[in-house]
This record gives sequence, structure tokens and C-alpha cells, in this order.
Amino acid sequence: MGKPLEGIKVVEVAMWAFVPACGGMLADLGADVIKIEPPTGDPLRGLSIGGLGGGSGNGRIDYSWESYNRGKRSVTLDLKQEAGRAVLDRLLADADVFLTNLLPPARRAMRIDAESIRAAYPNLIYASGSALGPNGPDREKGGYDAITFWARGGISSSLTDADAAHPVGPPGPAFGDTLSGAMLSGAICAAIAKRALTGEASSVDVSLLGTALWSMQRYVCQATADGVQKFPKPPADRPNNVLVANYRTADGRFLALCMLQADKYWAPLCEVAGRPDLAADPRFVDAAARRQNIDACHAEVTALFASRTLAKWKAILARQSGQWDVVQDVGEMKDDPQAEANGYLKHIDYADGTKIPMIGLPMLFDDAPLSSTRSPELGADSDAVLTGLGYAEDEIIDLKVQGVVF
Repeated sequence: MGKPLEGIKVVEVAMWAFVPACGGMLADLGADVIKIEPPTGDPLRGLSIGGLGGGSGNGRIDYSWESYNRGKRSVTLDLKQEAGRAVLDRLLADADVFLTNLLPPARRAMRIDAESIRAAYPNLIYASGSALGPNGPDREKGGYDAITFWARGGISSSLTDADAAHPVGPPGPAFGDTLSGAMLSGAICAAIAKRALTGEASSVDVSLLGTALWSMQRYVCQATADGVQKFPKPPADRPNNVLVANYRTADGRFLALCMLQADKYWAPLCEVAGRPDLAADPRFVDAAARRQNIDACHAEVTALFASRTLAKWKAILARQSGQWDVVQDVGEMKDDPQAEANGYLKHIDYADGTKIPMIGLPMLFDDAPLSSTRSPELGADSDAVLTGLGYAEDEIIDLKVQGVVF
């Protein structure tokens, strides 16, 4: 069975993580994604962030690069030269999607802005990833995940305690980039469907700021309606509902409870935990009583969870129907049976006899995960792509001599 986007050709002129992550998703979905890189390559290649360079297991593997550029073909091309722009024109002649995150001034200088591209190729879907959207006073300003999505988007502030010395930072590299890339891939798929149904091609844009607003919409809408600048962050030791909280076990692990229908699950939980007296206690008999006596109730539940190990609690909680799970470390995810069964974490061939871990798309088609392949070496496909465009061998050599292709 073929992949959903087989037959779709995407030309990507992008760098770093946000838009390349989108291109990687489209490649996993079956599109032929041709990544145009400058002679020096995408600056993400080999970038080390917070000690997360090549990884301790294999120093030559850059997992940021592999994650966001999976399955693509790489062509090195100098778009500042007319001959380079001519190669791009040949690529776009039968392309379905042009994908970019270059800043507007650079796009205009290279004549790859939406107006120029759509005028020459009216059937082409023009997809851009931006920091702050295509309109407004900051439309030409650049941005990054940590500052535009996380900081300006209100996420950091919402996670930071009022008396904290520093705002809470992102949980890892490209957190907002990957979410924004997923949004952009969805917009592109919708544009492909629209073109198939109506014959009309579209220009689509997704921004880091817009994705942050979408992710934080519950708080943003409530704050807008109520005229509130910042919602108070409930203290971890005084939850509104003792069954929606995290608890430490006897062996220092944590369990996360999210039993929103507290009165439905309170008595059964107390029963399987060997504390039916808590459910019978008038102070804790229902949600209203527990809220009124929250300090005492939370202290009892905290002590209860601290009395047994994680393994014992997993067995106990499995005997009731309330919602819970283990607070896992990233290093435990490789052993999660659901991650393995659904193909969320897989190992792909690195083409040298080794395999590297990769996260699969969280999309299953007919209950089956999509396959992935490794990212390309810089310019690995230049000759093959140019040959496919009709360039003769001597023409390709001439382009290399001119410094157009590398």
C-alpha cells in the first residue's frame, strides 16, 4: 500500500528546525521532498545545543538534523546566482509545493517570494513558516522557538512561579518548532486537497506565535474575556482536586492522576488502595467536602502514595477505572510497550550497517505506522536531481565550475 502523499513533489528552501520539520513530515507521508541548501549547508547541520551534539553513543549522528530532514533529497544550489535560480525554475515547473522559511527580504532578493513564485507557477502551493505571521508590524522579523513560541507566546510565563528567579525554559530543543511544523504540514495537506477539489492553489502560512496562541487558547481566551494579565499558578501542594495531581511514591518516582470526575472515582480508588475510611470520612465524602478540607485531604493522599513503591501502585491502580499514568523520563520511552507497538519509536538503517533511533509520525494509516529513512548528506542528490531535470553531464560540470552547484 502506497503512502498518502506519493506523487507529490515538494521543493524546500528552508533551514533550522520549524519548516524543515514540516518537510520531514511530508517526506514520511510519501512526498518527494527536494531540499535546496546553500553551499555551506543548512546551519542546523552539526549544531550543538546544550551538550546535545552528536550524542554519546555515536558522535557522528546529529539527531536534530536526522529528525527534521528525514527522507529528503539534498541539492546544493546557490540561489543568489542567476544560473542557480534557473535550476530552481526547472525544479518548480512540475512541483506541487514550494516550502520556505527564509525572511521576506531574502525571499524578495532571490525572487522566491509568494508574489514572484505564484505569478510564474499559478498551480503551485506556496507554503511559508514565519515567526510572527505574514501581516502586521513584525511580519519581517525573524524568530526562534525559545523566544517567539515559548517566551512571546505566553507559555513560559504560565509555567513560571510568581517568585521564581528565572522564567521556565522549554523542555528541549525545537519544542515549538516541531509543533509548528506539524501545523504547517496540516495546512499544506489541506491546500493539496483544496487544489484537487477546486483546481485552485493557495498560499499558506503558519507562524510560531500563532501555534503558541493555538496551544494556549484556553488561557488566552479566558484572560481576554476577564481582563486578566496572568492567571495564578496553583501551588503543587494545594490542588483544586486531589485526584488531579502528581504524587511521589516510596521509591522516589511520581504518578500523575487526572480523574476529572472526582466523585465517580474517589471511593473506588480508596477501596483498592486499602483506605475505604478516607471515602467514608465526612470531611472527604464528596468533591465539595474535599475542597473545603483540601489541606487535610491532600496530606492524606500524599502520605498514602508515599507508602508504596511505583510497581505496587501500578498494580493497585490497574484495578480501578480512574485515569492515571507514570511520570516517565525520556530514557524510559524506548521501553514503553505502546511506543513500540504503534511504531512511534523505531530504528532506521543509517546505510552503513548501523541503525539509529527515530520518532515516527504520530499518524497511523489503517493501523500501520509510516516508514522513515535517514536524512541526506549535503548535496548527496545534486547530480541525480539535475540529471532528472534534463541537464547533461557537461552542463552539470559547468554549473559546478561556476560555483552554482556543489
